[in-house]
Amino acid sequence: MSCDTAVNEKPITVMLCGVGGQGTITAADLLARAAMNDGYDVKVSEIHGMAQRGGAVSTTVRFGKNVSSMVCDPAQADIIISFELLEAVRNAHYLKNDGHIIVNDIQIKPMSVLTGQAKMPQGIHEALKQLGEHSVDIFDAEAVAREAGNPKTANVALLGAAAKFLPLSEKAWEKSIESRIPPKTLEANLAAFRAMYNKLNA
Repeated sequence: MSCDTAVNEKPITVMLCGVGGQGTITAADLLARAAMNDGYDVKVSEIHGMAQRGGAVSTTVRFGKNVSSMVCDPAQADIIISFELLEAVRNAHYLKNDGHIIVNDIQIKPMSVLTGQAKMPQGIHEALKQLGEHSVDIFDAEAVAREAGNPKTANVALLGAAAKFLPLSEKAWEKSIESRIPPKTLEANLAAFRAMYNKLNA
């Protein structure tokens, strides 16, 4: 996918998924703001799932020169940003054949597993690899967040990884973070984003 920052004619569809408490909604807002900062028309879907801690959450951000719909149908997402491994597998059918998945290398037990109603699925890494070695990147965003000084910045670190595959300028991303993140944690969030962004765009 081209990272040219000129406004694309064809909308780009990004699905973000995770569980409540991981900052999925915040990340979607940061992506939408970054796209608007670079002059794109942006549509954001309503949140699907339960946003409380532990419940599955997914939302879609679409941006381009003109965007008429925020809906993401199966096989339509250019990029999936998943903040948890199982959610990446659960939502993989939304990815285009030439799309890309950015995944946080962490597993969070769903409520059904915690209550004993189900067992944790096995072979999640293998299932993701079957999507194609050039289609999936798995990152330890938690480690990057800790190094940045705040373990809660893993969601922003993952955006730094996804930025490699999106036609948005670094300035647009940083302006988005600065406008959305409270001053108390701003530097840690910028550090987490820059660490991953610079690593992949060196």
